[in-house]
Amino acid sequence: MLFLDTNSWLIHRELDQEIQELNDNKKYYIKEIVKDQKDIKILKDSNELEKFAREEYFMKRDDEEIYIIEYEDSVPKNKNDD
Repeated sequence: MLFLDTNSWLIHRELDQEIQELNDNKKYYIKEIVKDQKDIKILKDSNELEKFAREEYFMKRDDEEIYIIEYEDSVPKNKNDD
């Protein structure tokens, strides 16, 4: 005999899948938090902070000029250039 009610096997299976997805998300975010904490610790050094700002946000000092060199194979081609 088989009874289907609000506690059926299908619902339990769906809930188990959702729990698994949430656990996977939790593991991912824990790894990201650890990585970010390491980055924060490194960026407390003013030299590392300056290096990060220069590389990621192209910041510069007042008396400097920055030139960004793009290689031909790294620039996306437009369809109209043909």
